[in-house]
Amino acid sequence: MPQGTRSPRFQEAIDILSGGKRIFHQQPSVFYFPQLPQRQYYEREEFDWIPALEAQTDAIRGELDGLLETREAFRPYLVNPAGRPRVEFHGLNDNPDWSTLYLWENGEPVSEHIARCPTTFDAIRHTPLCDIAPRAPTIMFSLLRGGARIPAHTGMINARLICHLPLIVPPGCGFRVGNEVREWEVGKLVIFDDTIEHEAWNDSDEDRVVLIFDVWRPELSEADRVAVQTVFAGIDAYAANPA
Repeated sequence: MPQGTRSPRFQEAIDILSGGKRIFHQQPSVFYFPQLPQRQYYEREEFDWIPALEAQTDAIRGELDGLLETREAFRPYLVNPAGRPRVEFHGLNDNPDWSTLYLWENGEPVSEHIARCPTTFDAIRHTPLCDIAPRAPTIMFSLLRGGARIPAHTGMINARLICHLPLIVPPGCGFRVGNEVREWEVGKLVIFDDTIEHEAWNDSDEDRVVLIFDVWRPELSEADRVAVQTVFAGIDAYAANPA
């Protein structure tokens, strides 16, 4: 079959067969929900809530610009907790090369940041945000400095998808999930399964900023979502009061 007539899935099968690509599976570090599709990316056209969000890109960028004037509210994404052994992640612990500013963190809104980004927060709250407090939702601006790289890693829970709304994307930035590399495009949402190995890089000399939030996987029914919430509520209750 000529290459130009192959479907993308069949072409990927040929690439794996020939050794050009690897097989990647979900590898959540905390919770695995079985029998979900092993998909690296989801496409924007699959979700009816995306156009309304993308239409707010310019307004969201305007609020981001206000935050970037001082950057005082941005902090390293990885912060080593006081009083605990230091566990390094490729030199990014306490490193502002990968910084974040949260609108929603650890199951709680960050009111002072939401007050400065009302349009951003209003746009995000109309999405199917994953609600597994205190783990999700997370809503944050993620800044990756020029020359920085986030090495390959996997996320915690495969019951959700991660969304990136690119806001500042200089040339030389890239993003890999599994065996597929994509480039961020300003205003075009990227949706992916973070329990599949992924990494990001910024080979420019400027900052890259994306807005990140997590949504429920569309394959989970409402009953499934409630069940996942119940499991984690039980885990947290036991951790707080072990028998």
